[in-house]
Amino acid sequence: MAITSGMAKMTIRSTFALDPETVAALDHLAERWGVSKSEVVRRIVHAAAVIEEADVASDAVTALEELQKRLGLTEEQAEEWIREVRAEREAAGP
Repeated sequence: MAITSGMAKMTIRSTFALDPETVAALDHLAERWGVSKSEVVRRIVHAAAVIEEADVASDAVTALEELQKRLGLTEEQAEEWIREVRAEREAAGP
């Protein structure tokens, strides 16, 4: 009896309709990377998700900056507020 470490990876089979140019690009990447076409799709979807998360974080920072601008909050006022909040958090302890 063989004992393997870790859990088995679940696989869900899906069917997609792709245009010839996308199939050619998929084949090219699979060959170049030395992996299956499924692995290419997994990697690209993961990379797109990471980029999307970064865009969302960037949007949040942009929204905060816009709010500060609309409130007329100067950089000095923002820095003072940050110092006050830090001091309160440090005083409260872990």
